[in-house]
Amino acid sequence: MLKNPEKIIAIVPAFNEKGKIGRVVEKTRQTALADLVVAIDDCSHDGTYLEAETAGAVVIRHRKNMGVGAAIRSGIYYGLEHGYDIGVVLSGDDQHHPQEIAGVIEPILKNECDMVQGSRWLKGGKVENERPFRVVMTKLYSLFFTLVTGRKITDATNGFRAFRLSLFKSTINIGKPWLDRYELEPYILFKAVKNRSIRLKEVPITISYHTHRKEFTKMKPFSDWWRIAKPVILLALKLRR
Repeated sequence: MLKNPEKIIAIVPAFNEKGKIGRVVEKTRQTALADLVVAIDDCSHDGTYLEAETAGAVVIRHRKNMGVGAAIRSGIYYGLEHGYDIGVVLSGDDQHHPQEIAGVIEPILKNECDMVQGSRWLKGGKVENERPFRVVMTKLYSLFFTLVTGRKITDATNGFRAFRLSLFKSTINIGKPWLDRYELEPYILFKAVKNRSIRLKEVPITISYHTHRKEFTKMKPFSDWWRIAKPVILLALKLRR
């Protein structure tokens, strides 16, 4: 890991993650790689806010549930407003491994790229407690994304990523209401892939899914699947910008 002169903020979106968010914040702080951990509580009703704050995070609270996209946007805007250079996003449900932040941000610190996308499917990546249906769906979506954009992306649905926050000053406009839920992440990835001035790299990471069915994912079949496909389709057809 390179000696880091730049300020790094860890952005952790969370909705009803009591019992998990505290572990995420603690493990992220223990790595000493992020200068600040900001947790975005998307109107939870289970004590997520207090657990994250007690663990040492700065907590942004949404007064109404807006979606994971809006939560990530709030974290990015906080980082920009407070002078941070690099943002790293990881889930609030303790599925990503904070000790892998070093590998995710290192290509940016080395000035090899401007954005890093984590991939469970690259050599060196790993999935724990994966389900066959999810394997098929994540790989099919990545193939779909690759075919539409013309750039091979092995894990387009992976939420573990890092980027220079300066990308969101003018290059990528994330301040659009239609990106509030699951649309924001594929939107950012699409824009990064299609912009020749943005250098993008995938790196291997680990995902550990929880064994309990209700904790596996908060995505709703069909409606949320459409939300992750919609930005790719609309941008490719130039129906949205």
